[in-house]
Amino acid sequence: MPSLDVVSEVDSHELKNAVDQANREIANRFDFKGSDSKVGLNGTEMKVSSDSKFRVEQVCSVLHQKLAKRGIDINCLEAGDVEEALKTAKQVIKVREGLDKEMAKKVVKLIKESKLKVQAAIQGEQVRVTGKKRDDLQSVMAMLRDADIGLPLQFNNFRD
Repeated sequence: MPSLDVVSEVDSHELKNAVDQANREIANRFDFKGSDSKVGLNGTEMKVSSDSKFRVEQVCSVLHQKLAKRGIDINCLEAGDVEEALKTAKQVIKVREGLDKEMAKKVVKLIKESKLKVQAAIQGEQVRVTGKKRDDLQSVMAMLRDADIGLPLQFNNFRD
């Protein structure tokens, strides 16, 4: 019986490369000269720091460009508030990975509402979709790509 897994993952290697490229561009750009602007990466959490709130937003813009060039969907980022203290401003950006319970339920609900002859089951941080026909699974993939869920979805483990 054909099956596939619906997951939401971010390639950590590409994420690290994008952060490194953003830091390199920030170090070379004229409008950031003399400011202590940088992006730090700690696991799935990025810390953007600079002199002012305006510069933090500019650094985030550079970071978004680098992430997009590296093929990382910006929808997986969850930006916190910009915190200003004395002469520094910081922002924490979390990278969301995996489908939490609410998102998994939303995906299962979308699949069931499509009236396709497939079954969807939540398994941890992924959703397993099984069906009798390969075409049904491919139409589920197309439907989920078109749906606006708020997270980038990938389809792994496609088996006949």
